[in-house]
Amino acid sequence: MTAPEIVKPSEAPPRATWREAMAVYLQPRVLIVLFLGFSSGLPLALSGSTLLVWMRESGVDLGTIGLFALVGTPYTLKFLWAPLIDALHVPLLSKLLGRRRGWLVFAQLLLIGAILLLALTDPAKSPFYVALGALLVATASATQDTVVDAFRVESLPESEQAAGMASYVAAYRIGMLISTAGALFLVSAFEATGLAKSSAWMWGYAAMAGMVLIGMIAALAATEPEQSRRAEEATSGASAMTRITTAAVGAFTEFLTRKDVWAVLAFVVLFKFTDSFSGTMTAPFVIDLGFTRNDYAAIVKGVGLAATLIGGFAGGFLARAWSLEACLWVGGILQAISNLAFAWLAFVGLNQWALALAITVENFTSAIGTVIFVAYLSSLCQSPLHTATQYALLAALSAVGRTYLSAGAGYVAQATGWPLFFALSVLVAIPSLILLAWLQRRGHFEALRQTAPLNASSARSTS
Repeated sequence: MTAPEIVKPSEAPPRATWREAMAVYLQPRVLIVLFLGFSSGLPLALSGSTLLVWMRESGVDLGTIGLFALVGTPYTLKFLWAPLIDALHVPLLSKLLGRRRGWLVFAQLLLIGAILLLALTDPAKSPFYVALGALLVATASATQDTVVDAFRVESLPESEQAAGMASYVAAYRIGMLISTAGALFLVSAFEATGLAKSSAWMWGYAAMAGMVLIGMIAALAATEPEQSRRAEEATSGASAMTRITTAAVGAFTEFLTRKDVWAVLAFVVLFKFTDSFSGTMTAPFVIDLGFTRNDYAAIVKGVGLAATLIGGFAGGFLARAWSLEACLWVGGILQAISNLAFAWLAFVGLNQWALALAITVENFTSAIGTVIFVAYLSSLCQSPLHTATQYALLAALSAVGRTYLSAGAGYVAQATGWPLFFALSVLVAIPSLILLAWLQRRGHFEALRQTAPLNASSARSTS
């Protein structure tokens, strides 16, 4: 799952005073969304980059590590069960907590159990069970993302949506930092006490499972969104199958009737592919150069977080100042050529300053591309009746590059070596840029601007 960013609203909000702008972040609803953002960001790396470091340290070969990109399949397919989340109730929990909060707590309980199961595996002895555990973590995480997205949109009034999304993004990144740098430092600390490496990794993952309780407490402290209550009342007389069919069929048929829909879907799949292709192998690359686990945690996830946050603000500025298509050109080109920084690092070798510079360039440009891309995905969700399911579909499609197209990245790296691998990762951006030019020529973006007043203006995530 790629991390969420702030998107451009359809209309500029009225200018507020500095005090008013800051006070909104202390609203209880916004604070709840902040803690849910932490819970959403936490599990992504546990079945991704952190797991890859564990596997590489355990002696797993690069080809197998590359194939582990496939455990992200639930992030790609989550649109299949998004209508179930909209239409069905969780026994007992929904009755006690409400439709959205019941699903939230249910997904978080599943997530805790999945992380604990993954903690009990051994990459060196049983890669199949590692893959199964990682798949369960990704499934529970993707389910939680879908529920949090719906809860955020329904619980915040229009005046608090931007602040809620900003809080969500910041907390999401902190959650990712905890499950990458935090988890790696924790494993090192456990090893320093005399624990064997396998036991240190087990307890590190167990501690990450405990961190999910932060999001669960937030879900229990929240109140059920009024929109959710009204929707539940409006559909209370319909059968479960009718509710599911209405949510699923309406979302798909509305989208598939649009002009150039297949080109649009292909563009959604390919735009972030250049990022995903190189990003899949970043952790093994850094380890292979000779950097330590702590180097990876401090530089890749520490410096990288700062660069990502600054890049997010830069992308937001671009989205307000320029047209959507111009922003997509800038983001698409920048995130592609930034991969050359890693090709350069491969020649430099073991140098912490060079690693920090390469990570800064890559994360800064990737964040710009992500902000603009999320703005584009949001502009495609034009029907408020199907926004949640449509966005789940688009977000899932955007994960195809990370999950499937990038699965062979490890074999490419083995065959070419690191410098040429990162050079090739620049070239894989070309198909998306060709599609961007074609869609622009066909008037796609002008049509989106004409229908902008109908769009859902709330920001959503791409996992």
